[in-house]
Amino acid sequence: MSSEHMQIGEVAARTELSLRTIRHYEETGLVIPSARSQGGFRLYTEADVARLMVIRRMKPLGFTLDEMRSLLEATDRLDSGEELPPEEREALLDRIRGFEQAAQQRVEDLRTRLSRAEEFAATLAERLTRTPTP
Repeated sequence: MSSEHMQIGEVAARTELSLRTIRHYEETGLVIPSARSQGGFRLYTEADVARLMVIRRMKPLGFTLDEMRSLLEATDRLDSGEELPPEEREALLDRIRGFEQAAQQRVEDLRTRLSRAEEFAATLAERLTRTPTP
């Protein structure tokens, strides 16, 4: 095995994703191991780890697997090194801009929800300090 390749256990540790989750992303076509060992074990590269990190970061923001696939397809196409027609390049960049805007909005929504949850927890803590103990 090359030092450039990692087995799924190392990838799981580095990405903080379970083996099952990584296999699920493989089954859905979001990430494909770059190689297989002679024994048939999945082998991943740094690029595969980076791809899994994109997926991991999208998940808590509520992006669907199809949305993840759409973003990854756009970035793959832009990163292919192939000369793209200007219209296609701009369309891909627009798609990524849409995801960036959606991510910003979802982060803001999460901040609002977190703030409300913190207010609630503080209210409960305050209530406990005001309640006399028998």
